[in-house]
Amino acid sequence: MTTVFDIPLQTLSGSPTTLAPFKGQAVLIVNVASKCGLTPQYSGLERIHSRFDGFSVVGFPCNQFGGQEPGTAEEIQTFCSTTYGVSFPMMAKVDVNGPGRHPLYTSLVTATDSDGNAGDIQWNFEKFLLDPAGKVVGRFRPTVTPEDPAVVAAIEAVLPV
Repeated sequence: MTTVFDIPLQTLSGSPTTLAPFKGQAVLIVNVASKCGLTPQYSGLERIHSRFDGFSVVGFPCNQFGGQEPGTAEEIQTFCSTTYGVSFPMMAKVDVNGPGRHPLYTSLVTATDSDGNAGDIQWNFEKFLLDPAGKVVGRFRPTVTPEDPAVVAAIEAVLPV
């Protein structure tokens, strides 16, 4: 049976990878952008990434919302590390909606948010929390900040023991 851990991905530097290294951890998957009003969420993402053992944030740059991630992989990496001190893993730029939607996001968008709504990603910085088995256990819309009490509680509830 194929899981989110088996879906082929590429790192921001272009190397093939998967989410398999995160099996057994809680993971927050976030579509990110460098030129968005929500871009300061990188700071909160970095703080929660560093806060918990057995947890990782994984960023997926996306240019589908207002062209707010126009940069090359190198430009994205430089911006994230120098502006926000991002140390969490960043994957290659992907489409999260439409006919070119990445297979990972095809799987993720079936999950519902706190209002029971599934479907397309609304904007940059939509967040999906995976439990250590790779099941989506939380979906947080873009305006919910990474350090929102609901996000933190959801992460704490699925951290490996």
